[in-house]
Amino acid sequence: MGIGDKFEDLKGKAKDALGQHGDKADEGLDKAGQFVDERTGGEHSEHIRKGTDKAKEGLDRFREGQ
Repeated sequence: MGIGDKFEDLKGKAKDALGQHGDKADEGLDKAGQFVDERTGGEHSEHIRKGTDKAKEGLDRFREGQ
């Protein structure tokens, strides 16, 4: 089993985990965004929200295999 095969195996496991617990991943991103927003005093709320949304979109694409 080469490194490429190991990577594909790990990628498959990550997709399975996201399929089963995707809601928790999204909640975690929301919590992280809220934490950062609080720590920055709301100064960068718009950028943090956009970053959180992009991260969720990335997870969705990964789950769907695109």
